[in-house]
Amino acid sequence: MKLFISVFISILCGISSLFVDEISNNAEVNNTNVKIIIKGIRSDKGKIVLAVFKDQEGFKSRKPVKRIELNKDELEKNEIQLNLDMGIYGISVFDDENDNNKMDYNFFGIPKEGFGFSNYYHKGYSKPHFDKFKFVVIKDNLILIEIQLRYM
Repeated sequence: MKLFISVFISILCGISSLFVDEISNNAEVNNTNVKIIIKGIRSDKGKIVLAVFKDQEGFKSRKPVKRIELNKDELEKNEIQLNLDMGIYGISVFDDENDNNKMDYNFFGIPKEGFGFSNYYHKGYSKPHFDKFKFVVIKDNLILIEIQLRYM
């Protein structure tokens, strides 16, 4: 009987360790993901520059927690996948058509290149507040963000 109990406990331990491994493997696969779809890119020249901010202060001071630059030929279906920790974020994008790593403005300070924000189409002429384009990332949820570029 003791032998049977020992074997039974060994089998249970083996099965439970497989189950724990399966849970940890799924946790890696199910990290919080953010899928960004950029709409309205007007040309295939240059690159897309994406900046991820955590708050108004970072946005105002132009200090993102993450910055991504992608040549437009690297964008598949105008989609970008990000893994972000749980929290509050806001994303701004600009279409760096001339590939000079900065937003270009005309004489009156109006952007010459396209720009957009997470789930928010900005109609004004000054920068929006972070609260207008922020979103919340929750554990194990796929967040879909649409960014419509605006050209002025």
